[in-house]
Amino acid sequence: MITADLHLLTGAYAVDALSDDERAVFERHLLDCEACAQETAELTAAAARLGLAVTETPRPALREQVLRSITTVRQDAPGGPAVPRASGAAVRNRTLSRWALAACVAAAATFGGTTIWQHQRAEDAINRADRAEQATDGVTAVLAAPDARTRVARLADGATGTVVVSHSRDRAVFAVSGMASPPSGKVYQLWFDDAGTMRSAGLMAPGSGDQTVLLKGAVDGASGMGITVEPAGGSDRPSGAPIALMELPA
Repeated sequence: MITADLHLLTGAYAVDALSDDERAVFERHLLDCEACAQETAELTAAAARLGLAVTETPRPALREQVLRSITTVRQDAPGGPAVPRASGAAVRNRTLSRWALAACVAAAATFGGTTIWQHQRAEDAINRADRAEQATDGVTAVLAAPDARTRVARLADGATGTVVVSHSRDRAVFAVSGMASPPSGKVYQLWFDDAGTMRSAGLMAPGSGDQTVLLKGAVDGASGMGITVEPAGGSDRPSGAPIALMELPA
């Protein structure tokens, strides 16, 4: 059943825990709700970071413990009243609370023989993968920036794309959900649109329809971004028309 308060579905959407009907309704809601779009992008990035961790089979009692715990916690709607805190920076606390929410949702969604993420092991795994760590930290920095702005668009074949830009950091993050795999031997390449001139912004990971990518290079005044299908390894310039174009948020 679809909840009357669509603002509460950001976490479930980020970890693909909605039914097809719920997903369709919520994606329409995202097009008109900037707060939910931004929170969804943040939670998607959090889930991506958790996915860098090594895995461990959950204890038999974990499912019951988490179910019992989540009945006592209600997700706050984006933009809702802030919970008073005795100390600490509001922005930092808000960011940390979202990471905690994403972790709880991810754990709740992995019942039934799948995996949970252990914090220390996640940190160890990230330390052994320097490039992955840098990319993840870059995503986090953009999403947590005070001036982060978000735009959501429907892409081909029902996929949904979200781009988040921080002008103070001059960087951008692209999150996509439900994107079809590229043709065999091909890869999706991201581009910044500089007044009609396309500048490479990196490659998407092959074989994953749901992912979050830190665009390569500075935004540097680009007005939009595009996606093309390129030979494996990418191209210096687009080899064909973009399959998707999105304006960057102002």
